[in-house]
Amino acid sequence: MTRTRTALLSVLALMAGLLSLQLTGPAPQATAAPTAAPTAFTHPGVLVSRAQLDYARSKVQAGQQPWKAAYDGMMSSSYASLSRTAKPRAVVECGSSSNPNYGCTDERQDAIAAYTDALAWYFTRDSRYAKKSIEIMDAWSATITDHTNSNAPLQTGWAGSTWPRAAEIIKYTYDGGWTGANRFATMLRTVYLPEVINGAATKNGNWELVMTEAAIGISVFLEDRTSYDKAVSTYLARVPAYVYLTGDGDLPKPPAGSSIDTSAEIIKYWQGQTTFADGLAQETCRDFGHTGWGIASIADIAETSRIQGQDLYPKIQDRLRYTLGFHTSYENGTAVPSWLCGGSVSKGLDRVTEVGLNALHNRLGISMANTQKYTEAHRPSGTDNYFNAWTTLTHADNPN
Repeated sequence: MTRTRTALLSVLALMAGLLSLQLTGPAPQATAAPTAAPTAFTHPGVLVSRAQLDYARSKVQAGQQPWKAAYDGMMSSSYASLSRTAKPRAVVECGSSSNPNYGCTDERQDAIAAYTDALAWYFTRDSRYAKKSIEIMDAWSATITDHTNSNAPLQTGWAGSTWPRAAEIIKYTYDGGWTGANRFATMLRTVYLPEVINGAATKNGNWELVMTEAAIGISVFLEDRTSYDKAVSTYLARVPAYVYLTGDGDLPKPPAGSSIDTSAEIIKYWQGQTTFADGLAQETCRDFGHTGWGIASIADIAETSRIQGQDLYPKIQDRLRYTLGFHTSYENGTAVPSWLCGGSVSKGLDRVTEVGLNALHNRLGISMANTQKYTEAHRPSGTDNYFNAWTTLTHADNPN
C-alpha cells in the first residue's frame, strides 16, 4: 500500500512539474520569431523596398510634393554628379572627431554618392547612374583593406550603413549586370562586418546603434542569417539602454555587456542627468545632433526588419515615438525645464525623423503632432553627409 501510494505521489508530482513547465517555462518559439533572420531575404531590402521605391517614383513622375522637391534636391546635389570621381583609400584612418581625417569624409561621401546614383537610376532608368554607382562601389572594393584609429568603429558604421543600400538597389534592379558584386560582398564581409558586429557597449549609444545598422544592412546583402541574428540581439538590448521609459524604474537600463551598472555610473553615462522622463535619450544632454543619429538608426533598423518580414517595430515603437516626440517638442519651441540638462539643450536634431514618423504615424496610426510638425517644416530632408540621405523622397507618407 505504501509503495502504491508512493508511486502515485511520484506520478502526480511529475504531472504537476510538467504542467508548471508549460505555464512558466520558456515562451513558445512563435514569440521569438521577430528577433530571427528571415528564412529568405527580401531584395532590395535595406531601408527601402521595391514597393517603396515604386510609390515614390510614381509621386515624382506625377510632380507631387514633397517628393518632387526632394527628388530635385537630390538630383541637383553633387552626389548625383555623373562626373564624380571616387577617392578610395586602402586604409581609412579616423581619429576622434575625424582628426586625423585620412579618407573619412571621402568614404562617407562616396558611399552616399553610390546610394544617390542607385536611387537616380531607379527613378530615371538612365543607366548612366547605375554605372556611376557601380564605378564608385568597385573603386572602393578594389582598394580598401582596413579602418584605423579611435573612430574606426564609428566610421565603419557610417559608411557601412550606406553601402548596402546602394548595392541592394543596383544588384536587384539594374539589368545591365554588375561583375564586381562578389568583390563588393567580400569587402563588406571582411573589412566592414568584423568592425561593427560586436558593437561598442561602453561608447555613447549612437556608436553601437549605427554600427548595428551597418551590420543589419550588410547581413541582408550577404544573406548572412547568423550575423543578422546577432545584430538584432544587440539592437534589442541597446534601444532600452538608449531611450528611457518610466517603466524602466528610477534609472535607465545600463548598456548590455558594459561595466556601467551603479547609479553613479549610469548618471554619468547619461551626461549627468538625474531626472528621467519618457523619451529622454542617453545623449540628450550631450546634444540633439548625436542623439538624432541614434534615433535615426533605431528607426532605420526597424524599417529594414519590417521589409525582411521580421518586424521589430512592435518591440521598440513606444521608445521611438516618445523620443521623437520629446526631442521635436523642444525643436519646435517648447521651453526647456530646469530639470532637463540644467535648463539648456543643444538643438539640431537634423534629418532623422521621416522614417520613424512614416512608420509610426502613417502606417500604425499613432498621433505624433510634434514630430509631424517638425518633419514637415524641414522637408525635403536632404542628407547630413554622414549616413542619413533622401528620406523625404523615399519615406515621406509612404504606405508600403
